[in-house]
Amino acid sequence: MDMVISFPGGLRVDADFGDQIVHTDQPTQGGGDGSAPTPFITFLASIGTCAGIYVLGFLRQRDLPTEGVRLVQRMRSNPFTGLVESIDLDIQLPDSIPDKYHAAIIRSADLCAVKKHFEHPPNINVSATQVVPQV
Repeated sequence: MDMVISFPGGLRVDADFGDQIVHTDQPTQGGGDGSAPTPFITFLASIGTCAGIYVLGFLRQRDLPTEGVRLVQRMRSNPFTGLVESIDLDIQLPDSIPDKYHAAIIRSADLCAVKKHFEHPPNINVSATQVVPQV
């Protein structure tokens, strides 16, 4: 899959892939318009939303209620480097979800493709190509 990253104005940076576009921006205090999440927040959100889609699928396959279910994602950063060192996902389940499903729900969240990529990270290669403008 290819994505085309573009600069639509200001400090906005968009990722276009087929019929979808992910919009990002910088906060107003960083010189942006605050019109969209930052790229880093989008990255972090992909972890919880990925786990969430697996939890949702598990619940729906078993006709279990989804009302009141939520995931809370907590990030801990290294105070010296500022880099995120750990991420905790707490799947909060209401009483309407029987205890017998809790371990399986956790296992379903562990299937998240984003999480699996952290366990086996891809190589990221950066290059630059000079392109002749089209007339």
